[in-house]
Amino acid sequence: MTIPAQTLVVNGKNFTINADPNMPVLWALRDIIGLSGTKFGCGSGLCGACTIHVDGEPMRGCLTSLKQVVGKQVTTIEGVEAEQLKTKWAEHNVPQCGYCQAGQIMSAAALLAKTPKPTDGQIDEAMAGNICRCGTYPRIKAAIKAAATENAEA
Repeated sequence: MTIPAQTLVVNGKNFTINADPNMPVLWALRDIIGLSGTKFGCGSGLCGACTIHVDGEPMRGCLTSLKQVVGKQVTTIEGVEAEQLKTKWAEHNVPQCGYCQAGQIMSAAALLAKTPKPTDGQIDEAMAGNICRCGTYPRIKAAIKAAATENAEA
């Protein structure tokens, strides 16, 4: 069986890969393209560690196949424009072990892109699919609120 070449646009760059179109994009990003910031957590789309953006929407890389992203813009933690959010993340001492942080930031960045000044309920809803085993949820919420406030003042 011949595996077709597929062109993916990841963080604004084209990558041509030869892989099964049903392969989860997570594995193409990590193992073929070499972008290891997106993490494997549960493999079932439940933990959010593998969150990426596809045309600006947060999606689980472990459940999204290559054929679903061909012709679309894929953004990973390495390419997301979220410097203010990342700064607030550090200021609020969010990372503990750090494993979930890429997925957390990707979900938060998608929220702030659509809802620049989210309510607590909107933050809770947007972040509900991201698990932090270290339990830094109050700090995550505080960092998102601080980034939203600073972005509103800019």
